[in-house]
Amino acid sequence: MSTVALPAAASPKANVPRGVLLMLLLPGLLALFITFLLPLIWLFRASFASSTMSAFGGGDWTVQSYSAVLFDPFYWRVAWNTLLLGFNVAIFAVVLSYPIALFLVRTESRLRGVLTALAVAPLLTSSVVRTYGWMVILGDRGVINSTLQTLSLTDGVVKLTNNSFGATVALIEILMPYAILAMLSGFGRLNAQLEEAAALLGADRFRVFTRIILPLSLPGVLTAALLVFVLAISSFVTPRLMGGGRVFVLGTEVFNEATVTLNWPLAAALSVMLLVLFSSVILLYQRALRALEM
Repeated sequence: MSTVALPAAASPKANVPRGVLLMLLLPGLLALFITFLLPLIWLFRASFASSTMSAFGGGDWTVQSYSAVLFDPFYWRVAWNTLLLGFNVAIFAVVLSYPIALFLVRTESRLRGVLTALAVAPLLTSSVVRTYGWMVILGDRGVINSTLQTLSLTDGVVKLTNNSFGATVALIEILMPYAILAMLSGFGRLNAQLEEAAALLGADRFRVFTRIILPLSLPGVLTAALLVFVLAISSFVTPRLMGGGRVFVLGTEVFNEATVTLNWPLAAALSVMLLVLFSSVILLYQRALRALEM
């Protein structure tokens, strides 16, 4: 008995001309060019300008701004403070958010949606308002200092603000919802059947966590750490307010050079330096993901 071979179903993409696909991509590419690439090109050009006025148009090209950034120890300290702040915030935010995200992924409660909404509800409030809230809590006459003095646990004021500690604590709380969301989307590889199989083979809860849960959740953890780190080193409002002008990071220095001293070329050079830090961290993130996949 002979069989008739049926033609394979044509792929939907094969029926769409390439010109139509390019036309569909054109609006998005145009918006990306206008809103991202064009300002980035202007920023790079402004960093080589000889003065603020020449940053808007023609003028001589100079590396004076980059010389000021690379050969001034102050800006190296600023870059180090920025990296240190980003790493501290990323580590503590991920560590504190991991149990919450893991619970939300594994829970079978009917209130799972409500609990997830509560976990990310702080995003509905402005980071400026939340920063002022931390100023009230950690201030010299704030809740913590008042409680310590009332209980006679300290004689003087514990300096919790106007330093990097206050900025770090505030950023951790502000960026935790981002870490939770990133880990919720990155915990898709977790499989309860693998955990049950390990338990049947005699593995205790600690071994199940270290051998199965943690390795499978590492991609989500790395994504959350990258997101929090990038948001932390690019932050301006929280270090400015919680630092009291005593915490110098790249975000605050870009603002000062652009609005106070009106040195736009130097502000552009510092912005390029911040972009270099972004790119370096993203490269490290990609290598870490490749190492996990091997």
